[in-house]
Amino acid sequence: MRGKSRCDWAGDDPLYVAYHDQEWGVPSHDDRHLFEMLVLEGAQAGLSWITILRKRENYRRAFDGFDPGKVVRYDEKQQARLLADAGIVRNRLKIASSIGNARAFLEVAQEYGSFDRYLWNFVDGKPVRNRWRVQSDVPASTPLSDRLSKDLKRRGFRFVGSTICYSFLQATGLVNDHLAGCFRHAQV
Repeated sequence: MRGKSRCDWAGDDPLYVAYHDQEWGVPSHDDRHLFEMLVLEGAQAGLSWITILRKRENYRRAFDGFDPGKVVRYDEKQQARLLADAGIVRNRLKIASSIGNARAFLEVAQEYGSFDRYLWNFVDGKPVRNRWRVQSDVPASTPLSDRLSKDLKRRGFRFVGSTICYSFLQATGLVNDHLAGCFRHAQV
């Protein structure tokens, strides 16, 4: 992949480059992956994304592979286990929100047939394709992320502010914010 033009944020950390090249912006329709990204984006609030990427495998282990059906049943003992796990972000509010978000996630999936179906309705089933030229043009939030955030909050989700929602939309490919000059822009 040497010599390919990438989005500026990918830098040269191999983990970041792999995430950029293989996952970020790729349209996701897998409910478990969508739940994973929702939890990880919430955990990232106030931290750098590379911090979360470095802890991702620990999160997968700690949160039963991001199976919302299992996470929703976590009790005080499991919350205490998570708070003691140095491999994840040990923030009481973020951990509690992940468990509460599993409940809301499953309710949405029940109502719509899948969380995927609910989520992709926000973009009429097709990714929003932006053509930003420089990283500073990419917004932190948009009217789309405002609408998603408002609806998720109404449904009981937490740690889903508009900025977190926009990052989630980018990560899961509902929004293609690869820079126009990035080799991944046309691919996703």
